[in-house]
Amino acid sequence: MARPHIVIVGAGFGGLSAAHALANAEADVTVVDRRNYHLFQPLLYQVATAGLSPAQIASPIRAILRRAANIRVVLGRVSGVDRQRRTVEVDGHEIEYDQLVLATGSRHAYFGHDEWERVAPGLKKIDDATGIRRRILTAFEHAEAMAPAEDRRRFLTFVVIGAGPTGVEMAGAIAELAHVALRHDFRTIDPREARIVLVEAGPRVLPAFPLELSAAAQKALDRLHVEVRLGTPVSNCDETGVTIGEDHLPAATIVWAAGVAASPAARWLGTEADPVGRVVVGPDFTVPGHPEIFVIGDTAHALDANGKLLPGLAPVAKQQGAYVARVLRARIAGKRPPGPFRYRDWGTMATIGRRAAVADFGWLRLSGTLAWLMWGLVHVSFLIGFRNRLVVMLDWIWSYLTFQSGARLIVGPGSH
Repeated sequence: MARPHIVIVGAGFGGLSAAHALANAEADVTVVDRRNYHLFQPLLYQVATAGLSPAQIASPIRAILRRAANIRVVLGRVSGVDRQRRTVEVDGHEIEYDQLVLATGSRHAYFGHDEWERVAPGLKKIDDATGIRRRILTAFEHAEAMAPAEDRRRFLTFVVIGAGPTGVEMAGAIAELAHVALRHDFRTIDPREARIVLVEAGPRVLPAFPLELSAAAQKALDRLHVEVRLGTPVSNCDETGVTIGEDHLPAATIVWAAGVAASPAARWLGTEADPVGRVVVGPDFTVPGHPEIFVIGDTAHALDANGKLLPGLAPVAKQQGAYVARVLRARIAGKRPPGPFRYRDWGTMATIGRRAAVADFGWLRLSGTLAWLMWGLVHVSFLIGFRNRLVVMLDWIWSYLTFQSGARLIVGPGSH
């Protein structure tokens, strides 16, 4: 009897968690991803702000899964799924499946203004991070070389749109780069004169956090001289800067952290999706009418036991991936599947710069230095590979002691 073939599309947190849990199962597993590495996205902003290098937060997928003899890795871009024939289309050829797990993540959402992406890139992959790093560092270089004061002010203005965890962390990191790491590097300009503006359409920063932690984050941003604009959405982005309501703010560097949309998985499947494109799934993450297809992570519109939408966070995706693997193992063994999925909420964190962070564990809420230390420990522990953990920890200690960022390299297209 042929072994069942399980195809996992996406090697992010959810897909990789499922693959790990299916290692050495009585099934053949194929993992498909358009990149050959697994990326630790929560630290991507540190690459964008020259704190870490890409290799410190990414690991080759093949190396991660090399001990699992039943798992094959395929590098390719998925463009469709045929539910009737049970095939996945990858770069013009088909891969057959008996069971399919879609963990294809999310992309940037510009709320109907996709033309803004050209001037206001988001932060989802390494190319995004190195591109933003290039924009930030080049802005300081242009300001140093520019004579007119007006041009200099524009190059020294940095706008981050969206005050969720990514936006807050990005704004704080740019402020620290300007006020700490670069403060002695230039002769014509003073990097500490840089203007960092964080724009949020809602009434407060970190809107998903409790009110007191949001207030603590606001105070930490104030100490870093980050200008926070609340209550007014962005109405336009172009090469000249950002329009906030009716107010135009000249800026050379804009970073988008305001919203995400799901991958095109719902379109591939021809199934029901929510307004941001996530596939509506059942309690076991299967697509209605297709128990052989699972959708997890940012791609899934899944509810918890209380009927509340599960958030698009790495711990959620990891737990979903492990759960789906348990369901698949039970099916392979002819056993009863596990009970309904229960998400264990270990809390959420955000850092706002040096010795400033907020942490919400439900039963405990922290801000300041202790939250910052816990944030560092948690993020290092989640990195894949001992070498990555050690190098990142040493890099952070060096940066803390010397007030320097070690990855200030301008590389890539248009680097001059």
